[in-house]
Amino acid sequence: MLLAKQWLNNAREIMTKIEDTQMENIQKAAALMADTIEAGRWVHTFGCGHATLPIEEMYPRIGGFVGFHPMVELPLTFFTRITGEMGVHQFVFLERVEGYGKEIMKGYNFDSKDIMWLFSHTGINNVNIDIALDAKEKGMKVIVFGSATEAKGKITRHSSGKTIFDIADLVVDTCVPIQDASVTLENHQDKIGPLSTMAFVTAVWMTVTTVAEILAERGVKLYIHPSHNVPGDTTAKERLEEALAEYKKRIAGV
Repeated sequence: MLLAKQWLNNAREIMTKIEDTQMENIQKAAALMADTIEAGRWVHTFGCGHATLPIEEMYPRIGGFVGFHPMVELPLTFFTRITGEMGVHQFVFLERVEGYGKEIMKGYNFDSKDIMWLFSHTGINNVNIDIALDAKEKGMKVIVFGSATEAKGKITRHSSGKTIFDIADLVVDTCVPIQDASVTLENHQDKIGPLSTMAFVTAVWMTVTTVAEILAERGVKLYIHPSHNVPGDTTAKERLEEALAEYKKRIAGV
């Protein structure tokens, strides 16, 4: 159990570091998102690979609410077959293809009041940078969550010469070492026990709960996805249907 405790201690250290160093930027990000959602516009969310996990964790799920639009591109996230169709080799290739992100952006309608919320551990891969640059061209604010301090000095793969952190209007640093994996294993060169997903999800819920707090204080009704597994709650299904109907109404035209 020694390695289990080591990973848990590493995770706690990251969570504490986020709390100690990132609260101000989390508050700023939440305020911008609250303004966008109150205006009836969208916070679009995007990432590649395991950086899609915080997007899927955020919405739709129990405790999430309407206002966040997940842009999940299957070839960049669904590679659990490992080999063969939509395998790891294709994913690693695709996330580095410059121009792919611009093609993804063509599939949606955006507004300058929207926000693009991007997740990237290192900030150097081309699809994310394409998305960020295109969002800026469309007048959107770009908010990036990733390991910004640790990634300093990493060379971008994009012809713009910029990383995703260079493009962002606001960065929340997830404080994870660039190697990500954090636990040394005897007789092995590579470490195990990555931390970036845990850090992303921690920072996401710190942010989203702050967005909800701001909107509730303003008197804005939130369409929250309820748990429909609680004994005695006889209206959960109706509340879920109401939230989905609101999403459907608002997503038209996006």
